[in-house]
Amino acid sequence: MTLLQLAGDLTTAATGYEELQKISGKIFFRLLIDLVSVFLLVRVIYYPIYKHRELFFTYFIFNIVIFLISFLLNKVDLSMGAAFGLFAVFSMLRYKTEEIAIKDMTYLFLVIAIGLICAVTKIKGANDNIEYLFLAVINVVVLLITWLLESNVLMKKEMVKTILYENIELIRSGKQEELLADLKLRTGFNVHRYSVHKIDFLKDAAQIKVYYYEH
Repeated sequence: MTLLQLAGDLTTAATGYEELQKISGKIFFRLLIDLVSVFLLVRVIYYPIYKHRELFFTYFIFNIVIFLISFLLNKVDLSMGAAFGLFAVFSMLRYKTEEIAIKDMTYLFLVIAIGLICAVTKIKGANDNIEYLFLAVINVVVLLITWLLESNVLMKKEMVKTILYENIELIRSGKQEELLADLKLRTGFNVHRYSVHKIDFLKDAAQIKVYYYEH
């Protein structure tokens, strides 16, 4: 009886070891696809445009944590609805110490989404290689669409800057063309429109947002 129990324990241990090897292989390749995708998104697309190096840590840590939590919970029969609920909780997080721009939050949303997709996406009846190829294609599509929207390929990219303008004589109605010409001269940008947000008559200054296309 003891020998039978020992044999059963050895069989269970061997089966567990084989399952651990399978899980290790799956998590390695999925994590590799995930990290390569996030690196391309953050370093190749995001950073050359916005130059916010301080957000590198945030993006990568959020992505890795979401990936690991989703992958591990998925091994205990986490439903897709629960996974997206987890994704929604993380995507709504806000930092109280510093205001984050909408574009930065959008990229945070993307790195969370990539981590979730790489962790829980499965194709019924397909082998692991097909799943990895499918994940790679999905991530390439996401990266390509992001790059196209950030570039000037689909449309001209409009930039905006807020300036403090002291020549408030040109703020008056009927002097829009003169004000536009003066803004072009002072800023050096090819300003095509502007909006006046605040006028301070005590300081003879106005807060103006200028809009121009990036070349």
